[in-house]
Amino acid sequence: MSSLLLRVFVLCTLLLSHPLMAAEPRLSPDAWEQQRTLVLAGQPVYLFLGKEGELTAPQRVVRVEARMRGLEAADAEFPVLATPYGSGANTAYRISVNGKPLFNIIADDLDPADGLSLQQSASNVVERLNRLRRNYLQEHSSGALAIAFGYGIAGTVVFVGLLYLTLRLRRHALRRLPLHPDKLPGWIRARVSLRGMVLRAEGGIINLTTVLCILFLSYLWLTWLLARFPYTLPWSRRLGAFLWTLVSALLDNAASAIPGLLTVSLIFLFTRLLSRGLGLVFGMVESGQLRFPGLHPETAGATRRLLGVVLWLFALTIAYPYFPGADSDAFKGMSVFFGLLVTLGSAGIMNHAMSGLVLVYSRALRAGDYVRIGDVEGYVTELSALSTKVMTRQEHEVTLPNAVVVGGKVENYSRPSQGRGLALTTVVSIGYDTPWRQVQAMLELAAHRTPTVDARQPILVRQLKLQDFYVEYELQVNILPDALPVDLFTALHGHIQDVFNEFGVQIMSPHFRAQPAQPVIVPPQHWYAAPATPPEPPQETR
Repeated sequence: MSSLLLRVFVLCTLLLSHPLMAAEPRLSPDAWEQQRTLVLAGQPVYLFLGKEGELTAPQRVVRVEARMRGLEAADAEFPVLATPYGSGANTAYRISVNGKPLFNIIADDLDPADGLSLQQSASNVVERLNRLRRNYLQEHSSGALAIAFGYGIAGTVVFVGLLYLTLRLRRHALRRLPLHPDKLPGWIRARVSLRGMVLRAEGGIINLTTVLCILFLSYLWLTWLLARFPYTLPWSRRLGAFLWTLVSALLDNAASAIPGLLTVSLIFLFTRLLSRGLGLVFGMVESGQLRFPGLHPETAGATRRLLGVVLWLFALTIAYPYFPGADSDAFKGMSVFFGLLVTLGSAGIMNHAMSGLVLVYSRALRAGDYVRIGDVEGYVTELSALSTKVMTRQEHEVTLPNAVVVGGKVENYSRPSQGRGLALTTVVSIGYDTPWRQVQAMLELAAHRTPTVDARQPILVRQLKLQDFYVEYELQVNILPDALPVDLFTALHGHIQDVFNEFGVQIMSPHFRAQPAQPVIVPPQHWYAAPATPPEPPQETR
């Protein structure tokens, strides 16, 4: 502690013993210092801090620059001098060349942190100005200009050679692109549109790279060429400073973005692993290897996709602050723009999406079911988040929005017959003069003759209605799992006609204009007309 106090005391003593200290130009000045720094030929000369008369430090810089522009070329032949004037606390130095005053170094310009006296600061300024003066004389000499022209021609030749090499490389790269189908891989030859897209993309990348290389070479050549001549040296320094500032800013931004990108990568990697784990679990549930209360195999796939979307949205929300430029106004404006688009366009989409969730979680439909939705009948081929696709018997794919499916009537013919073939029905109407037992037997016989009917399942014949002039019969059969309903109906209807023709029974719905003379009845002896068989009489028990 005592040694630290001793050092502070010595430093204060040194500062107080040298009250006349001058400000040196900063290597990396801020905006406030840039306005007060005199810069000549791209080199900082002096930092004005004090106020001289009514002139502020920035105004003093402007006055010095105006005086420097007013100098003549012959003034550069004379050395820069620093002449003291005043006494005591009013001591100052006048900087001049060839008797022409440039500016004054006053006591208010002093900065104790520089550790220089007023005389030392004046000497440093004189040394910098004389060095700039000698460089000016050397650069404006005839020999120096001739050498500069020689360097400029040589640099231009190198620049043209590099441009020629770049264009040659571009032509060589474009020539190596597969322009003929036989030079393309098989999977690209099968897709002409993809082939054209790939070729255009590769050609565009090559052309863009060529343009960027030409612009970069042109920028370097122009910067180097302008630096050869004293009149254009300030322009060269500005171009170089701009390029260096741009490259350094890009490198600095890239370096500062590495921790954020690493954090985002870790968040997405963890989310990916968690999503894969959920996919494995729900895959086992969907295949029946694992069971959870309230989670059915039919809804496992939709639940997995829904949880996946929620999981990735949650990960994106967490990772958003770590994206490079997330705090910039451009990034925020883009976020607002996309949010507005989603808000305006999501009304109908969300309606269909919620209807899709209703269909999935109510287990009303699934892929492979034979359904009738409104006037559309066929197999469900796809049940997505927004629509349901049905393949009709005419092999037409009909796409129905989920909102339409939920709002209409859905008849699922496959769901009640789990473990069996699809149950189908057909209706015939026969007059009252034909025994119902004979009609039942004939319909069962026609069903047995149909090859696509599942003989393992019972064949049902129902009497649906007793109409005024005829009876409506319904035949229900189960189709084989690999058969189509339209094929079954074609074969079954043909066999029904054949069987009824064999036994002389008309398939018709009779109507009467007047009451017949005889009652239209079936006598008991004809109740079991062929192919019907009478039941066996019950055996007597002793």
